[in-house]
Amino acid sequence: MLGPVRSEELAIGFLAQPASGIHPGVVLIHDVWGLSDHTRDLARRLAGEGFAVLAVNLYQRKGAPRIEDPGAWMRALSDPEALADVQAAVDLLAAQPGSRGRKVGVTGFCMGGSYALLAACGCRGLAAAVPFYGILSYAHGLMAGGGALDPAKKPRDPLAAASDLGCPLLAIFGAEDEFVPAADVRELERRLAASPQPSQLVTYAGCGHAFLNDTRPAAFRPEQARAAWALMVAFFRKEL
Repeated sequence: MLGPVRSEELAIGFLAQPASGIHPGVVLIHDVWGLSDHTRDLARRLAGEGFAVLAVNLYQRKGAPRIEDPGAWMRALSDPEALADVQAAVDLLAAQPGSRGRKVGVTGFCMGGSYALLAACGCRGLAAAVPFYGILSYAHGLMAGGGALDPAKKPRDPLAAASDLGCPLLAIFGAEDEFVPAADVRELERRLAASPQPSQLVTYAGCGHAFLNDTRPAAFRPEQARAAWALMVAFFRKEL
């Protein structure tokens, strides 16, 4: 932590930023469980590293959702609506006093990692992206059950969008992620290789899904989580 942080709840999400000065902005996208205390803690921690962080609430129009089946919930979400919320968060950070005139990046975890990658391929005004273990394909696994997806809600998955990458990207995965097959990560790397934007994919051995989430003891991997966090911070400091 570099210094004191101030925070506030907004209609669009949770804003955390250094107590003074003007700093680069980062939109943080929560996992499937929503804008939780864990997400707010991540926002405060990143603000302590010198960024103005807006943890956008993708469920702001849904009240307090009851999610019994994460896969079914994600299949029913509208990607265009979620990305519109991310775009609104980018625009807010670009205009608000604590980050006005500075570059804006995006990061996200689990479901939020998927949307961070999609945002990097479709939202305006982003200068860097760091998705953490986002699901890459809608064709199999968690996103494929339950019948055909609504093309209006799921026009393309992150793998299909990758060719439109619009900013430098650092994508982080666990080697033993049960929701993100290694073959999908290799395919993402192959598709990004054709992009003019620089990209780096980092995979941590001994880690499954959500290995940075310290509220989930079975998933949390402290050593790799510290390394991945430091890598993200260094990347954002370089690009923003």
